[in-house]
Amino acid sequence: MGLFACSAANTPGEVEVTGGKIKGTVTEQLVTYKGIPFAAPPVGELRWRPPQPVTPWNGVKETTDYGNDCMQLPFPSDAAPLGKTPAEDCLYANVWAPKDADGSTPVLVWIYGGGFVNGGASPAVYDGSEFAKNGVIFVSFNYRLGRFGFFAHPALTAEAKASGDMLANYAYMDQIAALKWVNENIAAFGGDVNNVTIMGESAGGGSVHAMMQAKQVRGLFDRAIIMSGGGRSLFGNRKVSEPTPASLAGEQYGLNYAEKHGITGTDAEALAALRELSPEDIVDGFNLAALFNPTPTDKPTWAGGPMQDGEIITATTEDALRDGNVAKVDVMVGATSLDIGFNMFKDKDGLFASFGPYADEAREVYDPTGDVPFQAVGYSVGQDRSMQEPARFVAEQMTGHGQRAFYYRFGTVAQSNDSPGAPHASDIPFFFNTVAAKYGDALTEQDAAAAETIHQYIVSFAKKGQPVSAGAADWQAYDPAQSNILNMTRNGKMEHGTDPWKARLDVVKAAVEQGN
Repeated sequence: MGLFACSAANTPGEVEVTGGKIKGTVTEQLVTYKGIPFAAPPVGELRWRPPQPVTPWNGVKETTDYGNDCMQLPFPSDAAPLGKTPAEDCLYANVWAPKDADGSTPVLVWIYGGGFVNGGASPAVYDGSEFAKNGVIFVSFNYRLGRFGFFAHPALTAEAKASGDMLANYAYMDQIAALKWVNENIAAFGGDVNNVTIMGESAGGGSVHAMMQAKQVRGLFDRAIIMSGGGRSLFGNRKVSEPTPASLAGEQYGLNYAEKHGITGTDAEALAALRELSPEDIVDGFNLAALFNPTPTDKPTWAGGPMQDGEIITATTEDALRDGNVAKVDVMVGATSLDIGFNMFKDKDGLFASFGPYADEAREVYDPTGDVPFQAVGYSVGQDRSMQEPARFVAEQMTGHGQRAFYYRFGTVAQSNDSPGAPHASDIPFFFNTVAAKYGDALTEQDAAAAETIHQYIVSFAKKGQPVSAGAADWQAYDPAQSNILNMTRNGKMEHGTDPWKARLDVVKAAVEQGN
């Protein structure tokens, strides 16, 4: 049940939420609240525990600035630089609401990316003002990262069994807590608790998949937007207490980490020592840059992210989608035209051999004349396997489960950028219409017009479940027989029709589903 606290008796911008009264910033069109505690600080004895209820406060809390982003080691080339200093005390939410929100205003909840080791709600490109100006309440929040967010150890497993708590995926527990907070509190801001869309990019898109799988939040959202979030096994397949073909047991990574810091044993004393380590020791110099340039070691200390814990995550994303063990909601799903892709092969022969019985078909679609540079072919195959085909797979599966899926590829490039396509995460400022914050004086009329067009599709989907943008292409729900897609082209024009990469994705699908 929502807390209806917007009344004429209240001071403008003052509402009551779980924990007490808060006061935001009132402007001509909006009321903005930043730094709202949605759970107790996960510090000390609460490190590696499910998020606990906030401690009530007296009086009115000023919520006019972001809380700390979650503890991490930032890196200079981040596409969304943090606006706040990271700290372990970080479980804060932010709300941008139209001034005239009346209880029927739709809600959009954002989950940021960053490889589960970086990211936060404070970057300027994640500002929710444009959504609120267009009649949508926008909510963002922080969740724990790195070893704070995903960590297993035999002592933690024993503690969780004794207490009945969930374990390992503390980041996902934070996301669940945030979605429950929205469900319990968004009416206080004038939001419609029965019209909630969740949206995430990269690790945030993977998190949307996780929330679709999590029974703990089933029924708490009505639609989902998955931006570059994969759809098969983008973030790997690992389990808490047993190894998988591609991963050690989650507990083994935890034991390796503890050993590196001089902590041995699997009892409560070992766990107490782990909880006494400094936040900097838990980060251990690890961030997204280190993730993509790992130091070779016989005893890796980072599990890599989410684990099948039997409570939140019970299957791979691929299996959950195929089996229909996900929330039955309409989705918007896609990737950027130059998304993340890796090539581990030394030459074209090895690359195409990885397609097994479909090697010849792969060569025909990726290198028909034989003169495409190996680096270019390898990259295309890599991004198709990790991002492009899995996005289409999501659209196929959700359509098969009776839901509507709106499939897209973002290829728009700011005119100040000479990139041949749209890199990973470059879609965010266009979806949010925060291109001015991203490009500053280099922003052009074409860039701004493209952002407005794309933003209106997102707003419309959040409001009514149908992406519409005045004067732009009619975006139709995915039809497997048509393989239709909305192409957001390099110059910002919207084109709807058969996917031009259909043949590429078909051969990837055939190979993947044969185990290649």
